[in-house]
Amino acid sequence: MPVWDDLVGQERVQTQLAAAARDADGLVTAVTEGTAPPAASKMTHAWLFTGPPGSGRSTAARAFAAALQCTSPDRALGGEPGCGFCDGCHTTLIGTHADVEIVRTDLLSIGVKETRDLVRRAQLSPAVGRWQVIVLEDADRLTEGAGNVLLKAVEEPAPRTVWLLCAPSLEDVLPTIRSRCRHLTLRTPPVSAVADVLVRRDGIDPAVAEAAARATQGHIGRARRLATDEAARARRAAVLKLPLRVDDVGGCLKAAQELIDAAAEDAKQVAEEVDTKETEELRAALGAAAGTGGRMPRGTAGVMKELEDRQKRRRTRTQRDTLDLALTDLTGFYRDVLALQLGSAVAIANEEIRHDLDRIARASGPERTLRRIEAIIACRSALDRNVAPLLAVEAMTMSLRAG
Repeated sequence: MPVWDDLVGQERVQTQLAAAARDADGLVTAVTEGTAPPAASKMTHAWLFTGPPGSGRSTAARAFAAALQCTSPDRALGGEPGCGFCDGCHTTLIGTHADVEIVRTDLLSIGVKETRDLVRRAQLSPAVGRWQVIVLEDADRLTEGAGNVLLKAVEEPAPRTVWLLCAPSLEDVLPTIRSRCRHLTLRTPPVSAVADVLVRRDGIDPAVAEAAARATQGHIGRARRLATDEAARARRAAVLKLPLRVDDVGGCLKAAQELIDAAAEDAKQVAEEVDTKETEELRAALGAAAGTGGRMPRGTAGVMKELEDRQKRRRTRTQRDTLDLALTDLTGFYRDVLALQLGSAVAIANEEIRHDLDRIARASGPERTLRRIEAIIACRSALDRNVAPLLAVEAMTMSLRAG
């Protein structure tokens, strides 16, 4: 299938990227033959994809990378790049192309060391493809030092290197970097488009797909998880009961503790699935002595400590992500309440709990609902500032109380 099939509801962006991929061949020819580049080319060396969570930023970047590496014979006959079937497209999309580096992090930030490694990679000539492509899915997680390292590479790129950066908004990227990138803004996909792709690509029942797409308000990844993971549906249902349980101080504190415990349990499950395997593989690679209780060779303690630190940071990130997802669901709950209070024609995301929404809407006014939404936003900001999670969530639940 064409590489653009998974890019949902982004027709304008797709058109721009397809045009750039077509013009990219002319730039490759100019570089390899030492001729002047074609005039008015739509291709450039650095791109910045922004858009709300679930809009498909990284999907767009990977699809564009595949189109740039497309080796379909039809291209020579004027066909569109990005066939989806050739070796260039296929290996890019599954993450094994020798000249495409896809960088995502499960940690809280991307540091200077990792960025320097990327910059060194970017200086290499393509091994088998037309371009050396670096897809940085979490450009908003670059530390200030890492951003400054990246700036030099974006300012003075290698002739056949393309940087594809992804971030939620322009403000999440250093001004000096974003000023050197071509900016593409993605929108939240329509609910109907998300439901359609869940049915077509994942084989999900249409009714289930529609409910998941509506509940997540067009977030493709969350909609797929909600439609396919019973545990995710159970966690979300528990979060949406929270507004009914914060009538007094005791209820607020208990609800806050349960949210924190659920996030910690999520992080623990990820750790159990990943950490043990990582540790065993590293110990084997370092030559842990068999028959000695797994005693490690001399000089390897530092490497093991580095892995332990990374795993600890990943658990923190997982817990933060789980909390953020819960806060997003809470925001959606009160957004529905506000729509009911104002008599808005906006579709209700949580139609399955309409009775609870009506109850909260009747018990308060729009001003109170807005203050509750502001309390959730303040909690998210506090977590971003590394406030102790339990304190931040307790402050929020106290603000959600009736009255």
